[in-house]
Amino acid sequence: MGSCLSLEGGSAYGPVPSSPGAGNKRRKRRVTGNSSATAVAPPSNNLEMWLHRVPGRQFQNGSSDFASLFCKQGKKGVNQDAMIAWENFGSPDTILCGVFDGHGPFGHVVAKKVRDALPLKLTSQWVLTNNAKKGAADDTNEAASYQDHKDNEHCELFVTLKDSFLKAFKVMDKELKLHPRIDCYCSGTTAVTLVKQGQDLVIANVGDSRALLGTRDEDGSLVAVQLTVDLKPNLPRETERIMRCKGRVFALQNEPEVARVWLPNSNSPGLAMARAFGDFCLKDFGLISVPDISYRRLTEYDEFVVLATDGIWDVLSNEEVVKIVALAPRASAARALVESATRAWRSKYPYVKVDDCAVVCLFLTSSTSDISSDFYPTGEEMSSGNSSQYQDGS
Repeated sequence: MGSCLSLEGGSAYGPVPSSPGAGNKRRKRRVTGNSSATAVAPPSNNLEMWLHRVPGRQFQNGSSDFASLFCKQGKKGVNQDAMIAWENFGSPDTILCGVFDGHGPFGHVVAKKVRDALPLKLTSQWVLTNNAKKGAADDTNEAASYQDHKDNEHCELFVTLKDSFLKAFKVMDKELKLHPRIDCYCSGTTAVTLVKQGQDLVIANVGDSRALLGTRDEDGSLVAVQLTVDLKPNLPRETERIMRCKGRVFALQNEPEVARVWLPNSNSPGLAMARAFGDFCLKDFGLISVPDISYRRLTEYDEFVVLATDGIWDVLSNEEVVKIVALAPRASAARALVESATRAWRSKYPYVKVDDCAVVCLFLTSSTSDISSDFYPTGEEMSSGNSSQYQDGS
């Protein structure tokens, strides 16, 4: 249930490794700013101000005609979850969504940084990849590679976005490593992000947050389709890679269901995922930030996609999540899901601290309600993962 093992209170496992030469000074900064997803970003010290004035970019609790967002702090301390839904992301028919679950001492800073910076890096790589392909339009080898697919147009979008996602995630992780004011040595974040363009859906996932599709089967019944794999250390391919790099994978006796990643010669930090941004103490020992990337062609039977951090999935099944979202009004669907998870935490684990929860519900069908395309805050923005409790690492 916890991403990183808490080593406070004189644990026998020793202290969390400290980042060599890491600066620990932080400056708090308020966010306020603007432009489009394809515009050139301003200097980093003005990034938050610029982003806060971008039309169609949502990151606080609230809803629009295409999405519902809600984030709630748990009982473990500072809220380390963050979320985003960005309409007209580079083009009028494109939407980007994501949730980010931070962990470690500065996980809240890392999650917020990735939420703000990753979409900009993705759109930059997308533009560069498209330009490169236009320049190589007569390359017969490239054209031949698409002939293995039934639909060349959809294949080309997937190949382009896959390449852009891979490069953007790599650049993002490198930036975190070199950032002068964010200590990511034993702090990091998950990221499950999607880009929807028309009926094409491309998802990139790092960590154990999850994407879920609510769709109808042939009988018209609502069913849940999991779109991502929770990248836990006990997955055979993940375990093999970690052990090949001299990292260790095992669970503690008091939580045998939670496999964790450990350093070769130290019982720390005990990370409960096999891929993440940051966490550079483990990057030489099998932890990676390379995303799993998948594609889905949406149909008229598909109704919504739910992106959520593990505070939801630890206590609710896929089927329960789909049912809750389907029954709730669109404007409050994400909130209904978070509140249901909070009740489930208290019922199933009364002696365990409730985890942070972040949810983005992306609706794929036309709304029958009178919600406009404007963003409507719920009035609880400051309790979301994007309040002033965050320290700005820009």
